[in-house]
Amino acid sequence: MSGYDDIINLPHRDPQLRPRMSQHDRAAQFAAFAALTGFDGVIEETARLTDERLELSDDRALQINKALQILIERIREKPFAKITFFVPDERKSGGGYRTLSGNVRRIDEAARRVIFTDGREVPIGDICDIRADFP
Repeated sequence: MSGYDDIINLPHRDPQLRPRMSQHDRAAQFAAFAALTGFDGVIEETARLTDERLELSDDRALQINKALQILIERIREKPFAKITFFVPDERKSGGGYRTLSGNVRRIDEAARRVIFTDGREVPIGDICDIRADFP
């Protein structure tokens, strides 16, 4: 016989002054406290890798300029091109390389942009490679 045998089988009383708290609300009282809210995002951002922008050699820059000239000459044909370019990161130094491919609608020399038929644009100064099917 233990010291609680006299009360162990008594019915549980419901509160009369307040409504019973839901199990979800009761559990929330004992949930873990996140003292460093947002700290995980800062760590993820710091760990995110970026690439350094590579300087083009004179030969490479000449090849890109030749390819742009050919695209300009054949712009009425809306030539297909695959362009790789550098995209600067908005939050940290460096960035990443991205490749777009499609038919070129025009080359805006004033704004220094290659514009594809679907509206996507590539800044000419960020181009590091152009692949196109030229006969």
